Amino acid sequence: MAGRTRRDVLKGVAVTAAGSVVGGGALPGALASSARASGRGVRKGGIPFLEGAFAPATEELTAFDLKVTGRVPRDLDGRYLRNGPNALGLEDVRAHHWMLGDGMVHGVRLRGGRAEWYRNRWVRSSQVSRKLGETYPGQVPPDDFACNTHVIPYKGRILALQESGPLPYELDGELATVRPYDFRSTLSGAFTAHTKYDAEADELHAVAYYPTWDHVRHIMIDRTGRVARTTRVPVADAPMMHDFALTGKYVVIVDVPITFDAAAAEAGASVPYVWNERHPMRLGLLPRAGGTTRWFEIPPVYYSHTLNAYDEGDTVVMEYIGFPAPFYVAGRGSGGPSATGSPTLDRWTVDLRSGRVRGTRLDDLPQEFPRVNEALVAHRHRYAYTASTAEMWRAYEAVDGVPPDEKFANYLVKHDMLRGSRQVHRCPRGAAVSEPVFVPRRGARDEDDGYVLSYVNDPDRGATDLLILSAQDFGGRPLARIHLPGRVPLGFHGSWVPDA
Repeated sequence: MAGRTRRDVLKGVAVTAAGSVVGGGALPGALASSARASGRGVRKGGIPFLEGAFAPATEELTAFDLKVTGRVPRDLDGRYLRNGPNALGLEDVRAHHWMLGDGMVHGVRLRGGRAEWYRNRWVRSSQVSRKLGETYPGQVPPDDFACNTHVIPYKGRILALQESGPLPYELDGELATVRPYDFRSTLSGAFTAHTKYDAEADELHAVAYYPTWDHVRHIMIDRTGRVARTTRVPVADAPMMHDFALTGKYVVIVDVPITFDAAAAEAGASVPYVWNERHPMRLGLLPRAGGTTRWFEIPPVYYSHTLNAYDEGDTVVMEYIGFPAPFYVAGRGSGGPSATGSPTLDRWTVDLRSGRVRGTRLDDLPQEFPRVNEALVAHRHRYAYTASTAEMWRAYEAVDGVPPDEKFANYLVKHDMLRGSRQVHRCPRGAAVSEPVFVPRRGARDEDDGYVLSYVNDPDRGATDLLILSAQDFGGRPLARIHLPGRVPLGFHGSWVPDA
């Protein structure tokens, strides 16, 4: 299994699906084996996802006693971590796709009102270890990949996550890679980047997909930290299921019309998933207690990320970020995904009696990366937080798209779902904002009594700040701006990891 890549796996899938024989290969733009953590950067070639705020970090940094403007709240005791793709030593940028970059986790340690340190570290898959001239410890797992999509705390561990194949990688408190993690030898097969942790039930849930499967799998990990139940849900065409939702009663599965294309994989496509007009879009409710999935057909959109979901009488409510159809996950020559319009905050309401699904637009501002107070996952919430990043919309837009001027701004948004209102925290032009994460204040009694943390690029310094806002004074002056020694590229998802 040594040296196996995600491209090898996808080519193997193409062999299975097409019934033909193809050779092995490396990821597009084979990564230079001589690259080092402090070595060469990526050669640019007019690809948006390798330039500007997306440009990969070229070295691993460690800095202590970070400079702070304002005051760090003393009850913030833990680490703020964020994961994202960070290509290491690309030789052919034309074949690069943003979502295939090697995972790099960025972290800031807060304690006692101080910003003790900043670190950024590549996740050490076998390939990354080889490229850095290091020896990979132990046996290489199947479908090995430097997980680049999310990083979460789970029962005293820190886990870097990826969808469709790779096991999570466990990191230590200083972001060094420990080992692949299989939930105490109970997880086999694919996992997901977007787990849902129900704090009330002490359960971690996942919905996993894989190109060779004729189903997706709901995986429930119980309070012991072991996989307690795996349910196979039949689906056609091997759809990509990037995210899902959870309520107190149901696992909400979204069957999107982006499906695996064996011919594209065989031809060498870096991301062999295509918008499939023949694949109906459906929303499925799988009882958490077990049973049969009930499906509801809905108009096609690109469902990107779940905000939250909950049960309300005879209805199920799910709030999410959606792009208009069609959406091209493999891109259109830009080096990353391509959209035909802006992402918006929307809601599906499923009427269990009538069998109908009602769609509602909650906010038409361009926005992504929705988050709630994590204690309310699977339960009704009032407040939500999202981000709008001008450079991301420029990169995502189709070549012939004409986005409105107001899209080219950077701001964080707080939504009040009860009042149907929003507050905006605006950032300067060029100050690309990342996903906002809510952290409750110690002893908090209200849902929004706490802080919102986000990495924000400072174009004047050419580096990144960690912004700390009061969630209850969202549009006001930041409580603290922690000045990092380098830049955190635009990436994906992160978490607050509190000290025990």
